[in-house]
Parts: sequence; structure tokens; C-alpha cells
Amino acid sequence: GGFLYGASANVAYCVAVILLVLALLLLLRVPEPPPPKEIRRITFNSVFEGLHFIRKEKVVLGAISLDLFAVLLGGAVALMPVYARDILQLGPLGLGFLRAAPGIGAVLTAAFLATSPIRDHAGRILLVFVALFGVFTIMFGVSTWAWLSIIALALIGTADMVSVVIRETLLQLWTPDPVRGRVNAVNMVFLGASNELGEFRAGFMAAWIGVVPAVVFGGVGAVVVAAAWIVIFPQLRD
Repeated sequence: GGFLYGASANVAYCVAVILLVLALLLLLRVPEPPPPKEIRRITFNSVFEGLHFIRKEKVVLGAISLDLFAVLLGGAVALMPVYARDILQLGPLGLGFLRAAPGIGAVLTAAFLATSPIRDHAGRILLVFVALFGVFTIMFGVSTWAWLSIIALALIGTADMVSVVIRETLLQLWTPDPVRGRVNAVNMVFLGASNELGEFRAGFMAAWIGVVPAVVFGGVGAVVVAAAWIVIFPQLRD
């Protein structure tokens, strides 16, 4: 998407529409799943069972809230056009490289984790990479060199992918079958909200204190959150 946008916004959106149509056609070919053997009656209390489970299980609560606050503070995607135009002096193609860099880092990391999965000390690795997400965000925030900014963004994508893989695996394994759907629903709401609110936070602070301080503040905040979660959620750390 970043590379296509660097070439032309029209090309990027046309490709997006084509891929969405193909996805819809493929979805229509998926056979209807068999009905569940046991159908539970939905009550008002059952709707909130996911929230009750998350509040009770500190590992799950820590994992979900960690992502919420880290992305809320560390998100700098909304400010990339300002960096491309005013700080790095790049044109549309340069902005495309900036936008594509986190995805490149994430894809390469996903390929590595698919062949070399994390087996031990997952909680500690999760917290370390959330802290690194903040460190690389600070690096991007203060950089005035395009090549360093692109590397920093790729490393942000790397750190974020490690965090996502560990958290999503943890949530699936830690949650029992009867409430897994509802816990996942809460996680998805938090995940979407953190991205959108993170962009709002970045834009609001950029207008208030400036673009670079807004990004650096967010990166520092992500590091502080990772450090705080070591103390607040020792179950997640261990």
C-alpha cells in the first residue's frame, strides 16, 4: 500500500477495490459451516462474560491493556506526511517508502517467527519488544535523515510484529473455549480503538507542542508502559 501510494494515490485505491472484490468472491465460495452441537442461550450476563474473564485473568488483562496503551502512545503513522514534507524533504515516493517500511519489517519478522517460533520467556520478550517499539519510535521522531527514518520505521514494524504474535498466541491459549469468542471480540475492539486513538493523540499533540515532541513523547510513553507492566502484571512477565 505504501509503495503504491508513492506511485499514485489513484493506483493505490484502485488496487484496494480490486482486492476487496476478489476477497468477496472468495468469501462467497466458503462452504457454510455445520451448526454447533450445543447452542447456548444468550443472556445479558453472558454478553459480558468476556469482560469478566479478562478482569479476572491478569495475564490476559495485562496483554490486552499493554497493546492498548503502547499503541495509544507510540502511534506515529498519522504524522508521516508531515515528516515527509517538512522534516525529511521527501516527495510522494519518499512518503510511500516511509509508509511501506513498517510493513516490510513486519513481514520479514513474521517469516522469521514462522520458522523460528518463540518457545521460552515469552512474557519477558513481549515486554522487551514493546519497549523497543518505543525506542525505535523515538529514533524515528528525532531523525532528520530519510534512510535512518526508514530503518527506524522498519524496526518499529519488527517490534510490533513480535508483540502481536506473542499476545495473540497467548490470548488463544490462555482463554477457554466457551468465552474465547467474546474475549477475542473485546481484544479486537481494544486493538482498533488503540490505533485510532493513537493517531488522534499524535495529531492533537503535534498541533499543541509540535510534531517531533509529539512523536518522542509517544515513544517515551511506550517505554514507560513496558517498564510499568513489569511491576503491575508480574504474571504476564513470567
